[in-house]
Amino acid sequence: MSTPSIDPEKTKSSRDPLGRGWTTLGDVGYLDKDNFLYLTDRKAFMIISGGVNIYPQESENILINHPKVVDVAVFGVPNEEFGEEVKAVVQPAVMPKNNQESKDLEAELKAFCRASLADLKCPRSIDFRSELPRHPTGKLYKRLLKDEYWKNSGRAI
Repeated sequence: MSTPSIDPEKTKSSRDPLGRGWTTLGDVGYLDKDNFLYLTDRKAFMIISGGVNIYPQESENILINHPKVVDVAVFGVPNEEFGEEVKAVVQPAVMPKNNQESKDLEAELKAFCRASLADLKCPRSIDFRSELPRHPTGKLYKRLLKDEYWKNSGRAI
């Protein structure tokens, strides 16, 4: 029988250091005033830009509500000055036909995001794709997109 490979360091880092029996899974969330737990993102997806923690789910939640957006992925890409910057890849309802239409839609989506979120949480740039990579179950393969932007950076995330 074959088993998945196990990373001892990741396993160790997920365990409660005080031995109380709990394990972390990398989820980020909050408790409301009634102690209901809301999971909002994954720690692994966090973007660190200039020392500020940015959770891409915030931008994704805004952009997906724009009428011209069908699907969206937000993640960090290399930035020499700040370490990472916010990048969005959008599947628009109608693909831009030329460079000017792409620029116009990008500006419209950036303004839409900035109307609801702090500037640093909004994408610095937006690329358009006719389809985003998804698993047959519907899960977005964000890592495939992210790897495209990091492969020639000379550093790892």
